[in-house]
Amino acid sequence: MKLAIGADHGGYVLKKEVVDFLSKIKNIEVVDYGTSGPESVDYPDFGKKVSEAVSNGTADRGILICGTGIGMSIVANRFPKVRAALCHDNFTARMSRLHNDANVLVMGERVIGRGVALDIVKTWLETEFEGSRHQRRLDKIEQIERSVGGK
Repeated sequence: MKLAIGADHGGYVLKKEVVDFLSKIKNIEVVDYGTSGPESVDYPDFGKKVSEAVSNGTADRGILICGTGIGMSIVANRFPKVRAALCHDNFTARMSRLHNDANVLVMGERVIGRGVALDIVKTWLETEFEGSRHQRRLDKIEQIERSVGGK
C-alpha cells in the first residue's frame, strides 16, 4: 500500500511518530509530503498535496495531521474521490473504514495523545470496508459529487 502523509506545524511532532510507526509495518510505502519542521505553515498547502495524491491515485490512502484535524478535514473533502474522516478514537477509526471506506485519516495532535493516535492508525489500516448497503451510500455520495461539479 502506498500511503501519503502530511501535516502542518500543529501536527508535525505526531506526524514524525506516525511515520516511524508506519516504517515498521511491512507492505506500506510512506510518502511524506511535509512539513519538515515546527515552523508555522499553512495547513491547506499540505492537505492539498496529500489529498491530490489520493484523489488522482498516486497514493492508495492518506493521513493528515494538524492541531485539531478540522482544517485538514475541510481541505481533504474538497477533492474528488477523497473520503476523509476525522477520528479521535478506535471506534471512529474502525467505523470510518467499515462503513465509509475512508481513504484519508485525519487526526488532531492537540486533541489526542501519541498512544491513542498510533492505535487509531493501526485500527484504520487493519479495518476493511464492509461494502453491501454501505457501498450504495458511497455511490450516492459520488452522484452528489458529480452533480456539484466534481469529477
